[in-house]
Amino acid sequence: MDKKKSLLILAASAAVTLAYNALKPIKSDIKVVEPFDVDRYLGKWYEIARLDFKWEKGLSLVTAEYNKNTDGSISVNNQGFHKEKDKWKQSVGKAKFIESPTKGALKVSFFGPFYSGYHVVKIDPSYQYALVFGDNLDYMWLLSREKNMPEDVKIDYLNYARESGYTIENLVWTKQG
Repeated sequence: MDKKKSLLILAASAAVTLAYNALKPIKSDIKVVEPFDVDRYLGKWYEIARLDFKWEKGLSLVTAEYNKNTDGSISVNNQGFHKEKDKWKQSVGKAKFIESPTKGALKVSFFGPFYSGYHVVKIDPSYQYALVFGDNLDYMWLLSREKNMPEDVKIDYLNYARESGYTIENLVWTKQG
């Protein structure tokens, strides 16, 4: 490939990236956990339920692990098992705080410069159970430090999600084995 063509492709990619980020900004007006303690949030979480989407279709045993990077961002390691394909699927990304590390409003990327919202909207005082919303009503997760969640916490989080406009009847309940 000649130099002109390479530069043209690079410029087109940059333009598409800029347009994408301009037209799909990360919303920060969702009410999130504040104060948020990132150090207590780090570590392994089990997915209890999710609104299904392409990357997670057919997955069980889904976990997310969060670790702090030296630059202050958060490394994200999501993985789950696809029984029909008999293989593990993994996605590694990076999350950054939208405003401040004391607010549970982050943006996460698994594909270079493309970010999506990750908003911790409910968390119990001991940081054992969390409710996370995406930027729109298509993305929602119930997370737990253990492979299950107490019924009272689940009901509280589901009621909050319903009041926030989520169709909780569409949740996929993750099999954790």
